[in-house]
Amino acid sequence: MATPRTVAIDGPAGAGKSTIGALVAERLGYLFLDTGAMYRAVALAARRGGVDPDDAAELGRIAREVRIAIGPPTVRDGRPYTVLLDGGDVTWAIRSADVDRIVSQVARIEAVRDAMVAQQRALAGRGRVVMVGRDIGTVVLPDAERKIYLTASAAERARRRGEELAARGEVRSRQELLREILRRDRLDSERKVSPLRPADDAIVVETDGLTVGQALDKVLQVVTRTEAGQTT
Repeated sequence: MATPRTVAIDGPAGAGKSTIGALVAERLGYLFLDTGAMYRAVALAARRGGVDPDDAAELGRIAREVRIAIGPPTVRDGRPYTVLLDGGDVTWAIRSADVDRIVSQVARIEAVRDAMVAQQRALAGRGRVVMVGRDIGTVVLPDAERKIYLTASAAERARRRGEELAARGEVRSRQELLREILRRDRLDSERKVSPLRPADDAIVVETDGLTVGQALDKVLQVVTRTEAGQTT
């Protein structure tokens, strides 16, 4: 089975990029990198340091100085991977409501994106990789051999987010989650630096109503074929 060296998976918040991307990488034996987790880690560091999410200079400094590592799961608690921030496990901390509220603001800061993109490209240069985010196919790895835009309706993404939180004992209303997702979509799509959008040569994979296994099968079919610019 011929496979591309680099797989870029983009899409909006809650589309399942992290879960599907990690499974694709596991199936292929590739390095996995969730770039959204990196921005969340910077947002968490800012939150812990009392830094205003609009303070571009201080956020840029944090992004350049923090040590972020993403690797295979170290705890069997449903996580698709483990995220370390300066050596500490923050896998679930970066998924908190506080981080949800500010991560899009933090991610739109040019100095933050410059620092993260440099790290992401360096990691991609180490070998075969599945990288997920919002600007992988358009900015980070524009020459990726396979580009996928994974998406689902806002209502479906809110439902999935609610189930994820409930599994960890957190309860938030569906309406609150839907408002947050729509806000994230707007901020991510309208930002001046690396806005969220499908790459021109990406294959769009819609996952409404699909199980994780079904979505994984659709993405793997795309990864191993040559056509582009389609919706599946």
